[in-house]
Amino acid sequence: MNALFGKLKKIFQEVVNKVQDAILYRELSEKEIENYTNELFMKLLEADVAYEVAEKIVDDMRKRLETLKIRRGEDAQKFVEDHVQQSILTILSSASGFNLLNFVSSVLPQERPVKLLFMGINGVGKTTTIAKVAYKLKQANLKPIVIAADTFRAGAQEQLRKHAERIAVDFIGGKYGADPAATALDGILYAKKRGFDVALIDTAGRMHIDEDLMNELRKVVRVVKPHLKILVLDALTGNDALEQVKRFDEAVGVDTVILTKIDADANGGTALSVIVGVGKPIAYLGVGQQYEDLIEYDPEIVLKMLFK
Repeated sequence: MNALFGKLKKIFQEVVNKVQDAILYRELSEKEIENYTNELFMKLLEADVAYEVAEKIVDDMRKRLETLKIRRGEDAQKFVEDHVQQSILTILSSASGFNLLNFVSSVLPQERPVKLLFMGINGVGKTTTIAKVAYKLKQANLKPIVIAADTFRAGAQEQLRKHAERIAVDFIGGKYGADPAATALDGILYAKKRGFDVALIDTAGRMHIDEDLMNELRKVVRVVKPHLKILVLDALTGNDALEQVKRFDEAVGVDTVILTKIDADANGGTALSVIVGVGKPIAYLGVGQQYEDLIEYDPEIVLKMLFK
């Protein structure tokens, strides 16, 4: 976690230092504001921040710098840092959070189990994420069951079963090559009979351009009728992650996303770009390998990562 957003932290701190030195005794000139914001823009691009996101940050920063007036005796460092932080918070707040535990609690009085369908391409960390969510549900005194409807990839069920065993959560799978929709439905019927609160359904990892697998996913959604369709995205893949949201949303609809590998982005730019550009409510951010390393999306928390 220490390296998280390292390059962005450095960039924002440099802006704070330069601006606070310049406004100690006077207001900034238009030329100075232009120079600071242009330099900030280029450095954000170098830190892998998407062009549109960098533009948003710089535009907001420019407006704030134009009205920046420091009072005599005020702490210049804190004054400028507060303004920079407010600018970033404005950008981060454009992405909305989604409280999954509250959602589950709202559905339970009407139907049990609450059906959570997990989707995503191979390699995004979907299996581990399912285990993390199951662990979080168990910590909230709910009774989850993991259903492995990925009958496509060799080893997928064993991997998920091992996770379920480690966190002491019930698991049900199907035979390889079996119909995924039938496997998922059997699992839900099993969960219903035995009074489970939440069913977490894994689906085969697929490329968003694989039409056969997308058709299979459509069938699973049609049969299972999930309460929530959750897309797991690798935050390090940047624009490709945003393209995945678009494709899955067109195919079956995406209710919320979970962004993984936030902790692996030392620069922070790619992760920040996905957070701001994803266009869907964000349920969680994956910030490590442990089952506890799943945090709710909160702009204030991400801001602290950038400025702590």
